[in-house]
Amino acid sequence: MVSSFVHVWLKPLAVNIAGWLLLVVGVLALVLPGPGLLCIVAGLAVLSTRYRWAEKLMHPVKARAYHLAAEGVKTRSRIVASSLGAAVLFACGLVWGLRPPTPGWWQWPDDWWLIGGWGTAISIMGSAGFAIGLIIYSHRRFGLPMKAARRAGGSSA
Repeated sequence: MVSSFVHVWLKPLAVNIAGWLLLVVGVLALVLPGPGLLCIVAGLAVLSTRYRWAEKLMHPVKARAYHLAAEGVKTRSRIVASSLGAAVLFACGLVWGLRPPTPGWWQWPDDWWLIGGWGTAISIMGSAGFAIGLIIYSHRRFGLPMKAARRAGGSSA
């Protein structure tokens, strides 16, 4: 009795909620800090277990995400730039959380300076950590083999 209830009602409901939530977060993360394409692919993957349209949409989005990941680690300079960007994002999150005094050039009320406190700071730092994880994953999966990197002028260390 309970097993059939879970499979008939709760499982489809959980799939719908998780899939649509990941899609919404992914779309928001396209313009806000975060892994937009990755969340969209994850949302479509979850929804594709129930809907054919999601499965059809997932393949081109997944291919685009893999292409961008491979392009991002094509050269050392891209890896360094992406890593520096993630480090700057983490530093911004840390500053946001520590909330330095409102500067003199700030025109709006002091309450609006770095609004959100540590909650916002942790989400920014989490995005930076996620970005570093994606850089490492992309480098391991799509990075140049060591011999090709040496020929291109890189070092093996």
